[in-house]
Amino acid sequence: MTHPENSLTYADAGVDIEAGNALVDKIKPVAAATKRPGVMDGLGGFGAMFDLKAAGYSDPILVAATDGVGTKLRIAIDTGILDTVGIDLVAMCVNDLVCQGAEPLFFLDYFATGKLDVDEAAAVVAGIADGCKKSNSALVGGETAEMPGMYAKGDFDLAGFSVGAMERGNSLPSGVAEGDVLLGLASSGVHSNGYSLVRKIVEQSGLGWDAPSPFSEGTLGRTLLEPTKLYVRSGLAAHRAGGLHALAHITGGGVTENLPRALPEGLGAEVNLSAWALPPVIKWLSEQAGLGQAEMLKTFNCGVGMVAIVAAAEADALTAIFEEHGETVSRIGTVIQGEGVRYSGALA
Repeated sequence: MTHPENSLTYADAGVDIEAGNALVDKIKPVAAATKRPGVMDGLGGFGAMFDLKAAGYSDPILVAATDGVGTKLRIAIDTGILDTVGIDLVAMCVNDLVCQGAEPLFFLDYFATGKLDVDEAAAVVAGIADGCKKSNSALVGGETAEMPGMYAKGDFDLAGFSVGAMERGNSLPSGVAEGDVLLGLASSGVHSNGYSLVRKIVEQSGLGWDAPSPFSEGTLGRTLLEPTKLYVRSGLAAHRAGGLHALAHITGGGVTENLPRALPEGLGAEVNLSAWALPPVIKWLSEQAGLGQAEMLKTFNCGVGMVAIVAAAEADALTAIFEEHGETVSRIGTVIQGEGVRYSGALA
């Protein structure tokens, strides 16, 4: 076949199909390492199949969640530190699933960029696979979109999609009652919310991402990229043990907005802010910005990444289970009559 003298190809338009194929070949091993019971095939098909019966379910309810990393991604791109944002992507989805009482089963990602850099994309996907392994979730597929003209040079965006399951009748929240105890599970840092403010604070501080961190070892950029904690294994273990009535993932909106989502109508929460200590990173951010307590509690997790609402009689036993799974646990309050969250004490 002859081609016109001024013919154009897809590559001339900025899309490199061979680079996409190279990326698939590069990530197949890391995706395969996340395989779990129920996965029926590998990467490369038009869709991914999953056998719920092989995963051990007899009467399952499916639960789905989707999320992104937010503007934390900007720091990862600007610093070139790309090995952890994939963990954030997984955590933001699977932590929501476990709040419904569901076990995450499989995960898919969407990676969009103007010009595909295979090594950078592979580093991100390796982080996604790491998050999947830590949450016993299989990375079964995804989409890499190379879209010239849609993103600035070097930029990319991420979205994640997670599907989980539970046996019928095992959903959360369930049985929340006045007098239930609130157990705060420590966060690993800022997690993946509030980063538009974080970036503004750092800009005003005059520090660069490669500056020594003022609140911990390492550079400021690296410490602010500490990935979101995964609460899947500990949350499911507590759910199986009995006495867990609800879980609240503390994301955008902080404790103020997220804790009420786990409470039935007519019930509120009383939270003692003196029951735990602010992480150094959040303390530094609040001091730099002059944030008031109310604003902090609506913007950041303030050191509590997940709140477990448990029967008072089971609080000690469930605390022990959470601690056995690596959580740092504080008894931070109780469920009360009313609406919303009432605070006592002060963040420190």
